[in-house]
Parts: sequence; C-alpha cells; structure tokens
Amino acid sequence: MASPLTPRATDFPRWYQDVIARAELADNGPVRGTMVIRPWGYAIWERLQAEMDRRIKDAGAENAYFPLFIPQSYLQREAEHVEGFSPELAVVTHGGGKQLEEPVVVRPTSETVINSFIAKWVQSYRDLPLLVNQWANVVRWELRPRLFLRTSEFLWQEGHTAHATEADARAYALQILNDVYLQTMVDVLAIPVLIGHKTARERFAGATQTWTCEGMMGDGKALQMGTSHELGQNFAKAFGIQFSDETGAQQYAWQTSWGASTRMIGALIMAHGDDRGLRLPPALAPVEVIVLVIRDDEAVRAAADALVAELRAGGHRVRLDARTDVSFGRRAVDWELKGVPVRVEVGPRDLAEGNVTLVRRDNGTKRAVPLAGVASEVAADLVSAQADLLSSALAQREARTTVVASIEDVPAAAEDGFAVVPWELVGASGEATLAASGLSVRCLQRPDGSLATDAAPDDGGTPEPGLRAVVAKAY
Repeated sequence: MASPLTPRATDFPRWYQDVIARAELADNGPVRGTMVIRPWGYAIWERLQAEMDRRIKDAGAENAYFPLFIPQSYLQREAEHVEGFSPELAVVTHGGGKQLEEPVVVRPTSETVINSFIAKWVQSYRDLPLLVNQWANVVRWELRPRLFLRTSEFLWQEGHTAHATEADARAYALQILNDVYLQTMVDVLAIPVLIGHKTARERFAGATQTWTCEGMMGDGKALQMGTSHELGQNFAKAFGIQFSDETGAQQYAWQTSWGASTRMIGALIMAHGDDRGLRLPPALAPVEVIVLVIRDDEAVRAAADALVAELRAGGHRVRLDARTDVSFGRRAVDWELKGVPVRVEVGPRDLAEGNVTLVRRDNGTKRAVPLAGVASEVAADLVSAQADLLSSALAQREARTTVVASIEDVPAAAEDGFAVVPWELVGASGEATLAASGLSVRCLQRPDGSLATDAAPDDGGTPEPGLRAVVAKAY
C-alpha cells in the first residue's frame, strides 16, 4: 500500500502537494509554472463550472469567447491596468518564422480586448446593459508557482459588463458577488467566505472598487477565492465606449468585471482536506457514492449492480468498483484519498444478514445498513455531509478569528488565523507596515460584517465610520 500522506500538522504545504498527487488531481506541466489537470481534478472543475455558469446566466450574462492574443498597444490604453500586469505578461514577438510588427500579449485578463468590441457593439442606451462572460485560460507569468493556487496558466471565468449608470454597474457587481460567488462557495463548496471591500493596495489594477470573497484555509491563512470590480469609466474612456442617452447626448458607459478560477480547487483541498486526503462536499463531488464489491461473488455482484441502479435512479452520481483483482484495502484508501462522500461496501458476510456497510468520508462513521434502506440512508448522509462540512469550516474560522483593539496586537492574532481591527487604526501607512511582516488586509467590512459599499477611504472620500479590517497571512 502507498505511503501515508504527510500529516497536515507536520508540514501543511507538503501535505497539500501530497493530496494533489495521491488523489490524482494534477501534475506539473513541462513548462515551469504550468499544470496538467488530471481527469478527477477536471471533473471537479466541470462540476464547479456548471454550478457557477448556471448562476451567471441567471444573473443575465451570456457566454462569449474572445482571442487569446491581445495587441500590446491595447493594454497600454489604460495606464494603471498595464502597470499592474506588466510583471506577469507573456509577450509573443515572433510568429510564422518572422518578427511581428507589433508584439502580442497572451491574455492575462481580457478587459482590453473585450472592451474594444463593446465599444463597437454599444451605440445607444437601448444596448445597455451589455453583460458577457467568458470561460477561458489566462497566462500570468508566476515566479513562485503552486498547483491550483498560483500557476502561469490557469482556467477561469471572467465577466465584463457595460451599464448606463454608475448605480446600475455597482448593483450588478454586487449581484455577482452575492448571487454567483458567495452562493457557489457556501452552497456548493461548503466554504464560508467573508465578503468585503478591498483597499487601494489590494484592489484590481484599473478598478475604482474591488469586492472580494476571502476563505480561511486549514492552516488559518486566507485565500482570495473570487473578486468583483467596479471599473467606473476608466476603460470606457480609454476605449471610447459611448452611448447616446434618452436625450441624444453622448455618455461614457459604466463598467464591471469579475472573475473566479481553478484556484477554488486549491481552496477546496485546503479548507476540507484531512490526513486521509480530500473530503468533497456532495454538491461538488463528481462521484457522490462509490459502491465497492469486496469479493468476486455472483450474489455480491448482483446486489451491487442493483444498488448502483437504484441509487442512480434516485438522481445520485454513482460508480461501481468491482475490481476484485485489487485488494479491498487499497481501493478503499484510494476512494478516501479522492474524497468521495459516501462508500457502500458490499460483501458476502454482510449480505448474508441482509446488510451492506455504509461509510461517510467526512466524519469516518461506519455502520451496517439493511439493504432495503440503503437509498434513503445514502440520501440522508449526503445532505448531512454537505451541511457538516460547512459547519465545521465555519466553526474553525470563528475559533481562529480574534478581534483586537490595536494594530500592535494584529501580528500575534494573525499568526494562525484572522485578526479583526478597526480600519481607522490601520490606514494606508499601517497596511504597509503589516505587509512588511507578511500580513495583508484581506477586506474591509462594517462592524456587523456587511459590505461597505460607499466611497472607500482609499478613494480619497470620507471613510465610512466604524469600518473594520480583516488581516491575515495569505496565499
């Protein structure tokens, strides 16, 4: 049998790499910083993609596709944007054996190329709002790659919209944050996230405001899992996105962009994984139930086949493992590593008593269940496992979050969790000091945890009173 995983408490980063390898999620690609997503990892991504895509479409956005190559001059039209991405750009200077007249950038994000087309498509207020989303790969040359968390090429969705008013743009950016990202992360990934406003230091290059979803990982560090941005009229002015309003006057559009990526699979591993591997929330698991044949026996196989058919008819994603040429122990460990929520073991001894054995991956419970009641027991276990994973992650976050009264108390409080401190005690200068010690302000919130949606203090406006900063070490 394969060697055990590195314990999380011993070496969390090594454990993370072990899980990715042993659960067959991904491999390093041939070019440094790239990754190969293996079938099990990609099946998880497909489930996540489908859940998000449905919610994006419910929010009114339509999917489209735009080129991978972007003229370098496009990025230079919005100064802050190009400055923010310059260190990460991959630039093509030759094609077809010849030097290109103008270098092209391999897309790091698509604000520029998409906005050049939005400028063509929008003429009147009747064309607004224009809401498009793209599922694609992007390239950002990563100096310190880690599979799923930071790779030079990754998969994501990026939404881009144009609106007639600032209020409409802001409302849509927040709709995506709440109805797409927050819902997916909580209801599907079972990861509780803090939503809040990014500071000027942390916001997206070229945005006027950025809202974020921040999750706590198993080691207490924060992970930014998705962001939604107000772009104001910055890109509209750079790309000439104008429309005639109801009076016939020319106006610049107000815009948003928003994105979430395969980084969420990294979050899934680190938020729920244990020393036996992945623990998948049933809503996301490519296989919810694995039916395991213990011995090559005609009656056992017939019972297992009937169980698979019954569970599948009940709407569950089920797989049969009848590889009796592989030891039962090895197969059980492999499915535990992959995080399948429920395992049904069918063997001759239990079957003779009219039972099978049901094992839950999330809490390790194991019990004999009458064959006639398996379907209802499995359905109940899946509901319970989904809720329990979320509850456990929330309890961990609450236990490792400390409210402090001074910036001096932040480093100790954020050693292995989140520190919450009044923003007025931090400010831009305090944020820089914290950054020097490896800490960052993950988001700003009101005291009740709700979004601070008014003018941000980093935008030169009057700070909203009582804002608090969530500070943590971060991936």
